[in-house]
Amino acid sequence: MIEIYKSYDTEQFPVKIDTFEKGCWINIVSPTEQELNFIESSLDIYSNFLRDPLDEEEKPRIDVEDNQTLVVVDVPYVYEDEKQKNIKYETIPLGIIILDDYFITICSKDTFLIQNFKSKKVKDYFTFKKTRFTLQILFLIAKDFLKYLRHIDKRSYEAETSLHKSLQNKELFKLLELEKSLVFFTTSLKSNEVVMEKLLRGKYIKLYEEDQDLLEDVIIENKQAIEMANIYSSILSGTMDTFASIISNNLNVVMKFLTSITIIMAIPTMVASFFGMNVQLPFGLESNTPYAFWGILGVSAVISVVAGIFLYKKDMF
Repeated sequence: MIEIYKSYDTEQFPVKIDTFEKGCWINIVSPTEQELNFIESSLDIYSNFLRDPLDEEEKPRIDVEDNQTLVVVDVPYVYEDEKQKNIKYETIPLGIIILDDYFITICSKDTFLIQNFKSKKVKDYFTFKKTRFTLQILFLIAKDFLKYLRHIDKRSYEAETSLHKSLQNKELFKLLELEKSLVFFTTSLKSNEVVMEKLLRGKYIKLYEEDQDLLEDVIIENKQAIEMANIYSSILSGTMDTFASIISNNLNVVMKFLTSITIIMAIPTMVASFFGMNVQLPFGLESNTPYAFWGILGVSAVISVVAGIFLYKKDMF
C-alpha cells in the first residue's frame, strides 16, 4: 500500500494526494514487489533502502548514500494472537528515507504510530520539514514505548492477582509472555538510543536550532522508557520466581489436606475390616446382638474424631 500526503499553507494538516510532488510524504506499508519496483524507478531510490526495513530482523541503524539517508528504528507493534486469545507486544523495524524532495516511511505492517499521523492526531507537523518530521516520529515512538510499558505493567498486575490462588501454570505463561515483550522492548529501545545519539551529532541529517531541543527531549523520553523497561523486567522476573514457589506451596497445601482426609476415612475401613474377620467380638458382643453394628460404628467414629483433632492441632487442615 502506498499513500501520499502533502502539507499546504492553506491547510492545517497534510492532505492526501495522488501523485508524487516535491515536499510530500510517501507512506509505504506492506508493499508488493511491483510497488517497490515502481517507487524505486520513479524516485531513483537505492533498492536496499526500500527492502531492508521490511526485514523483521533488521536492526536500528543509519545509512547514507549520496543524497539519500536511511534511518531504521524499532517501533512497538501490538496485536491480538488469535490462537492464544491474548494481546502480544513486539517490535518491528520502521524505515525513514530522507531524499532532497521527498520524505518516505516504510514498514512491513501498519502501526498505530503512523495511523496517528494519518488520522491527524499529531499537530504541527509538515511533510516538507524533513528533519522535524523525523524527530516527531522518533518522539512518538518513545511515547508509544512508555504507553505500552504501562499496559504491560497493568497486565502483569492482573496476572499476579490471579496467581495468588492458582494451582496452574496458565498465569505463569502469561507473565512469561510479558517478560519476553519487555526483553524485546529493552533491546529495541537501546538500539534506538544509539541511532538518536548519532543524529544528535548532526552528521547524518541537518539539525536546525529549533530542532535541537526536540531531539534532546526524544533522547530523554527514550532513556525513561529504557529505565522503566529495566525496572518492570526486574520486578516481573522476581515475581515469576516467587509465584512459581507459591503455586508449588498451594499444591502442597492441597495434598496435605487430601492426605489428612484420606487418613481419617481409612480408620473406619480398618476397624470394619478387623471386626469383619471371623473372630469373637469384644465387650461381650455377639454377631447377632442388635447393637453390635452401632457399637462398632461408634468405636470407628471416636477413633476418627480423635485422629481428626490430632491432625488439626498439627495444622494438617
